[in-house]
Amino acid sequence: MTVHMPSRPLTSLLVIMAAAAATLGVSSHPAQASADRVRLGSASDVSRPSWSGPAFTMNGDGAVVAASMTKAINAIRANTGSLDVVVLAGSAPSSGSETPECDTITDLGGVNSCTTWTLTAASDGNNTQLNTDIRNAEFVYFAGGDQCRYAAWKGTALQASVQSVVAKGGGSGGGSAGLHINSSLVYDACRASATSAGALSNPYDKSVTFTTGMFNWPDYGDTINDSHFVARDRMGRTMAFVARAIKDGLTSQGKAWGVGVDEGGSSLFIDKNGLATLSGGNAYVVLGDHQPEQATAGKPLTYSDFKIWHLTAGQTFDFKDRPTCGYYKRSVTNGVAQSNLYNGTPETGCGSQGGGGSTVQESEPNDSRSAADDVSGRARPLTVTGALTSTSDRDYFSFTLASGQRATTTCAVPDAYDADVYLLDSSGGTAARSVNNGRGVDEAVSYTRTASGSGTYYLELESYSGSGSAAYSCGLALS
Repeated sequence: MTVHMPSRPLTSLLVIMAAAAATLGVSSHPAQASADRVRLGSASDVSRPSWSGPAFTMNGDGAVVAASMTKAINAIRANTGSLDVVVLAGSAPSSGSETPECDTITDLGGVNSCTTWTLTAASDGNNTQLNTDIRNAEFVYFAGGDQCRYAAWKGTALQASVQSVVAKGGGSGGGSAGLHINSSLVYDACRASATSAGALSNPYDKSVTFTTGMFNWPDYGDTINDSHFVARDRMGRTMAFVARAIKDGLTSQGKAWGVGVDEGGSSLFIDKNGLATLSGGNAYVVLGDHQPEQATAGKPLTYSDFKIWHLTAGQTFDFKDRPTCGYYKRSVTNGVAQSNLYNGTPETGCGSQGGGGSTVQESEPNDSRSAADDVSGRARPLTVTGALTSTSDRDYFSFTLASGQRATTTCAVPDAYDADVYLLDSSGGTAARSVNNGRGVDEAVSYTRTASGSGTYYLELESYSGSGSAAYSCGLALS
């Protein structure tokens, strides 16, 4: 279920909020008049020696997405007990409830309390009661609104307090402006809101400004988040952000990763291993891995071959061991982007690009575990390819996993068939699977071996419907 909440305007309703809260008797106010606190649920915080996160939610609009929030709550508390949540907002809602995010969160299982803080001045980040609440919480949710206000909390006690929540195994997240503040490089919109057309025509336009050094979550480095992605046609501006980040050295190793999440209930849940799973409609990862051909103040952007992964509901993206296949490419020339930016046919054979690697073509008959193609010991990144030439065709590839080691595969599926992907253990039992519906719909799956010692595993592909000679391509990563 996705619950849509009122947006938060850029202007403060502090005086009205304070008067209303005092009348209702549900708010306690610290010494600073500009900070407003409303707590729902238990008045006492949970006390527990350890937590099982971190976990993160990245939402395309400001509303809490129940599906991803529930996953984060359950991951952090390991499905036992309850936890405390703090919601941070830079302004009050324009209408309706004064605690829209907490209204949704407290209806979810495993929540002890939810406290909303509305902060209207940068100095509020040093509020003593605020920082006590954050440090005692296990999840911090940044509401929608204005990410420039959130960036102004950099250097205050609030920044370190949120970091402490993640460090102890809690989590962080947010939507819209709250999505932006949770990437390692923050598009802060402090001077103006960038459009795709404006940013592509001049990637150094006054609207393209960044904040660095706010948060750098585990496995989520070199990212630039963007919200309301498809609905507001923001692919172009994310491309400009990525190119600027590379040109200005704002990310590492000459690469930058734009992460665009659409509105209407789209949300990425990211677990402690860096694996993101999408709830809702659409999300995109946009990789720039070379210097732009042209990124100069006052001139239009030219950048060839952005690599773009398109995620739909249920699909995954591994931010810890980032895939080297499954993308399509789009370029920008003199400020004009190629057409059809939001859909494309994934490249095949791409796993061997960039720094070596290997590609294994299936060798028929590999239709059973006993006849599987053994890919153990192959150079990484590894790509396996083949075709499902009949509805009864099965393709198997075998490999070895050590205790604690994780296998992740991302498969680009041609339009000729609907393929399902399984990771099987040595006895043929299903360790993990990906069974997204539709011909040409990609599949992705991940599994970590927890048993002692090492074991043999199998990647199996089979056709749910359709067949053909067109090749699938699966990147298989071990970490």
